[in-house]
Amino acid sequence: MKINQNTVLQGQRVTLVPYTSAHVSRYHEWMQSEELQRLTASEPLSLEQEYEMQRSWRDDADSEDLKRFLRVGGSGEQVPSVLPRAHRGLRAPDEWALLAEAEGFYRGRGFGKEATLMMMSYGVRNLGITKFEAKISQENEASICMFKKLHFKEVAANNVFREVTLRLDVRDQERRWLLEQTNHVEEKSY
Repeated sequence: MKINQNTVLQGQRVTLVPYTSAHVSRYHEWMQSEELQRLTASEPLSLEQEYEMQRSWRDDADSEDLKRFLRVGGSGEQVPSVLPRAHRGLRAPDEWALLAEAEGFYRGRGFGKEATLMMMSYGVRNLGITKFEAKISQENEASICMFKKLHFKEVAANNVFREVTLRLDVRDQERRWLLEQTNHVEEKSY
């Protein structure tokens, strides 16, 4: 995360800031939801495990992890309403996997879409990413629909793990579309 540890992305309704230790407690509380665990195929971690994971992301110089904590709206209150996570793919250096999660009240209101577009745009512009991949629970129809609206195509389904894999290869047309969708985003220092 060293490459973007001081980066803030300001959108119209979403602000992405570095995921710091100050966010871990709230994120941990939020991820205790059995529904979110099911929809994101996540296992519950102890609070100490969450702090260790945050430290490893922060300290890993090779990780260009875009894990972000969001502040929603203009209130200034930090609310983990949508927490997109992007991790460098293992199969190719220019491939990323995306996972967007939303807290109940904020679901279906466009925050996840804006946050995901902002992260993708940052990855394309600043990190040279050319492929994105999303692995989503087959039960999570809202997320599948959102990624398809973002031009992702379904490339695999795993009935054992009950998840689908969607992919977006960023060619010139997709790059232009993505940058047009995020031309309002400001990049600032944290």
